[in-house]
Formats: sequence, C-alpha cells, structure tokens
Amino acid sequence: MIQAIGKQTLRILLLAVILISHDGLTAQTIPNREETLKTVVSVNNYFMTKFEDYKAPSNVGRLRPSNIWTRGVYYEGLMALYSVLPEEKYYAYAYDWAEFHKWDYRNGPSTRNADDYCAGQTYIDLYRLNPEPHMIRKVIANLDMLVNTPQNDDWWWIDAIQMGMPVFAKLGTTLGEPKYYDKMWDMYEYCRNQMAGGLFNPEDNLWWRDGDFIPPYKEPNGEDCYWSRGNGWVYAALVRVMDEIPLDEKHYKDYQKDFLAMTEALVKCQRKDGLWNVSLHDPKNFGGKEVTGTSLFVYGMAWGVNNGILDKKTYLPIIKKAWDAMVKDAVHDNGYLGYVQGTGKEPKDGQPVKYDSVPDFEDYGVGCFLLAGVEVYKLEE
Repeated sequence: MIQAIGKQTLRILLLAVILISHDGLTAQTIPNREETLKTVVSVNNYFMTKFEDYKAPSNVGRLRPSNIWTRGVYYEGLMALYSVLPEEKYYAYAYDWAEFHKWDYRNGPSTRNADDYCAGQTYIDLYRLNPEPHMIRKVIANLDMLVNTPQNDDWWWIDAIQMGMPVFAKLGTTLGEPKYYDKMWDMYEYCRNQMAGGLFNPEDNLWWRDGDFIPPYKEPNGEDCYWSRGNGWVYAALVRVMDEIPLDEKHYKDYQKDFLAMTEALVKCQRKDGLWNVSLHDPKNFGGKEVTGTSLFVYGMAWGVNNGILDKKTYLPIIKKAWDAMVKDAVHDNGYLGYVQGTGKEPKDGQPVKYDSVPDFEDYGVGCFLLAGVEVYKLEE
C-alpha cells in the first residue's frame, strides 16, 4: 500500500513538474512586451536624434531628398509605432516631413517609379488621422494616372512591390474605390507571372529580385539567388495589403496563398541563431547576420499570428528566436542598429555587414525593425 501510494505520489509530482515546465516555456514564448517596446523606442529615438532635421538629404555619401523610398520605409515603421504609442513627437516628425515635401514625391505625381511614391503610404496614414484633401491630392493624382494608363509592367523588380502596392491598397480602402485594388493586382500579377517569365518561382516559393537573377544565373553553391531583403519586401507588402483590403476582395485569397507559401519557404532558411542570411539559399555567399531581411520576416510572421493566419504554437518560437537574436546581437546600448545591409539588390551589395558598420542609408533598416517590433509587441499568449 505504501509503495503504491508512493508511486502514485511520484506520478503526480512528475506530472506537476511537467505542467510547471510547460507553463514556464509558454510564458517565455512571447518576448517580454515591456522590454520589446523599450527596445523599439530606443532604436527609433536614436534615429530621430541623429536625423533631427527631417528636411536634410539622406545619407552617408549619397545625397538624396528625404522623401525617397528609404525614408518612406522608415515612416512606415514610425506610423506603426505611433499606432501603439501615440507620442506627439512621432506625429510631428512625420507630419512636418510630409508638409515640408508638400505631400509630394521626388519626381512629382506623374512618376511611375514605385520608389518615388512609397511616401504615399505615410501621407495616407496621416490623412486618416486628420483628413485634409491636400494631404492625398497628389497621391490620388499619381494612382489615377497609373489606373488610367494601360501599362502594368512598372514593377520590374520585387522591391517595387512593397514600395508601391500598399499605396494602392490604402487608397482603395480610404476612398472605397475598388479600381485601385484591381490595378494593384494587375501590376502584382505582371511582376509575379510575366516579368521575364515571372519573378516568383513556385518550385521554391521565393522570388528572384529581377530578370537578371533568373536561371541560368546561380549562386556560388549552384543554388538560385534569392536575396533576403528582396523577398522581405514582397512578404511585407503582402501583409500590408491583406491588412487593408476586405476579406472578400476577389484577390485576397491569392495574396494569402502567396504569403503562406513564402512563410513555409522562409522558415526553412532560418539560421540556427534565429536570423537570416542575405542569401537565402547560399549561406556562404556573404553569409552572416543581417537585420533588414530578418525584420521583414519577423514582421510578416508576427502579423500572421496576430491575425489568425499562422498557427500560434508553430510560429511563436520561430518569431521569438529571431526577435531575441536581433535585440541581442544587433541593437547597441544607445539604440543604434547594427547588421544592416546597405542599399543594393543582391548579397554582395552594401557589404560589409557588421555589428558596427554604417550602411549608406540608415533609415529603411530602422523602419523594418520598427514594423517587426510593433507586431511582436502585439503578440499574446
């Protein structure tokens, strides 16, 4: 009897230990929310302090007006941060920047270059907070020009999908005009399936950056070249579009299908330390830690979990591993963000990528990190 009771007690104790251990692991699945927000704020404050003059051209050795795509991506991140921490200084930094540029693009509203009209994402976000017609007049003029002309081949490189596609989604939702959704799909579909035979490879569920990287082009190890940040741009664009358009929009399921396929492919490429290399299928081609691609993948996966599209139990550990690695390995004590690949289009560009290296443009790396951090901050058990 005593032995029986002892065995039963032992079983109960073992079960209790297992349950306690399980709860402990679960509690650690999501990064500490307070620390996450603190890190995001620190990285953003470093940038806002260093680039206090939002009017000044960007950046290290390459002077470009501050409404180009690099700064547009930063403001995407800043507006995401403002949505969870509405500090007046964040709003003023965005509004004054837009006002200085007269709510316009580098090459005016007649531009067909998505890098130019990336800034429109933030103009629309600001308009939604305090609607004044002049804030989006040029955004409307630009997209109407694109809608009213037959060309669908403007997005010939995959970065353009993120720079341009969310502007269509946001304006379509803001004005209740499906014509913007329709043109957005036509341009996305051309880039996906027709440009140089199609830049999306359904065999690997990843994207070639542009026509120059379609086989027979190969990485040094013989694999196809899938640039991390380029695929991150597409992944983020799909998120930003799905977050805007109605669930019954006729191409919503197409975007979701691509998002899910890419997610599965990206998980297979994650490094053991949680980050991603600049080359997704050749870790030795300028291999090493890199934050922009990693941030965009974390942003997408965290959004997928937050919106019930990705399974929480499966993806939370992947997200946490990546986020913890970025915070630990890339964020300096003063908020400076290391391991940011400079501008370019392939693994060899913007090198070296190091903890203390300074990319030619700092803004877009911060923007990517803010997008990721805000979605991680929103995670719940």
